[in-house]
Amino acid sequence: MTTATTPSATDLFAQALRYENRADPYPHYAQMLRHPVARMDDGSWLISGYQEIRQLLHDPRSSADRLDPQNKAPKAARSLLLQDPPRHDQLRRVVTQEFIPRIMGMRDHLGELVARLLDAHTGTGPGQLDVVADLAYPLPVTVICELLGVPREDEPLFGSLARRLTRGLDPVDTQTEEELRELDAARGELIDYLEGLIAQRRTSPGDDLLSGLMFHQDPDQVMDPIQLRVTLGLLLIAGHETTVNLIANGTLALLRNPDVLARLRTDPDLATPLVEEVLRYDPPVQMSGRSALADIDIAGTTIPKGSRIRLMLAAGNRDANRFADPDLFVPDRRDNAHLGFGGGIHYCIGATLARAEAQIALAAIARRLQSPHLVTDPPPYRENAILRGPEHLVVAFERLTSDGAPAA
Repeated sequence: MTTATTPSATDLFAQALRYENRADPYPHYAQMLRHPVARMDDGSWLISGYQEIRQLLHDPRSSADRLDPQNKAPKAARSLLLQDPPRHDQLRRVVTQEFIPRIMGMRDHLGELVARLLDAHTGTGPGQLDVVADLAYPLPVTVICELLGVPREDEPLFGSLARRLTRGLDPVDTQTEEELRELDAARGELIDYLEGLIAQRRTSPGDDLLSGLMFHQDPDQVMDPIQLRVTLGLLLIAGHETTVNLIANGTLALLRNPDVLARLRTDPDLATPLVEEVLRYDPPVQMSGRSALADIDIAGTTIPKGSRIRLMLAAGNRDANRFADPDLFVPDRRDNAHLGFGGGIHYCIGATLARAEAQIALAAIARRLQSPHLVTDPPPYRENAILRGPEHLVVAFERLTSDGAPAA
């Protein structure tokens, strides 16, 4: 008779990263939650419990300005996501002052964009659409291009760069030598592209976000050329990559829960809490990282100074000590303070925009698609483990109604 052994934190983390588990990493997260603070074989720490993750996201000794073997750039050339105060606060203040006013009052425009994308598939008979390629990707790309003043026709270039660069967010030991070479090449290509945009805007400024960052109202807060380029790259890529997954994951949840789809069809206001539940139940960003600036006592354990910390956001969102029935998709869940947008000083700047895009897109899918169903379940997933979402999400439908005419 053999006795089953409990997988180590190292084994569970490795299993969660394996591509064959991309469609459903949640059983591995559930096993992690048995030991919400666990040391891995390489000396790093795996944090899966909700309260423990939240504590570390708000602890100033938990640093985002960490040495990362995948990021050899000097501190001055790192985005605000990899900066600690006071530099983080200075950069975030400038971005917030320029970004937030430009996204206020955008809901009508977002609705028009969604309608235009879906209108391309209206007709009298059955059809199909790929929710990723036909809606979830072009919507946020169009929006971020408009905000930044980036030519929409450049999408094939920066879209390809984004896919290669976001793959570089995953642990280095999950990437092939070819992928690592492509990552270095993509960084160089992105620098060249962004510097071209910046040079163009210096001679021809507009009312877009890039011009606002370059000619900020407070001269003492104007970014230096390197930081301007890094921030532009961050906004261009992060401004659409996570929203693609949010809309695709939300659509997948709706089609797997037809009762919820039916509710949303008749009650569009349900879209607001529903998107929050998508962010909890199947978040577009699965994990994050920090390093310890000092010894940190947490859950009866001490994380030593200098240790790398892996924050398993998606596991924390399924912690039964925080959420009742965490594996159920509850569209109007109360007290849903999820970790889908992180937390603390690094809480996602674009959260308001991403929420609005997802709410409008998912409500339109429910309203306009008649008898939708998945062609393939589970769908094929992207290679990325950290930014997790379907590569394609093909949905068949009997009819895609014109806007204003509810689906049956």
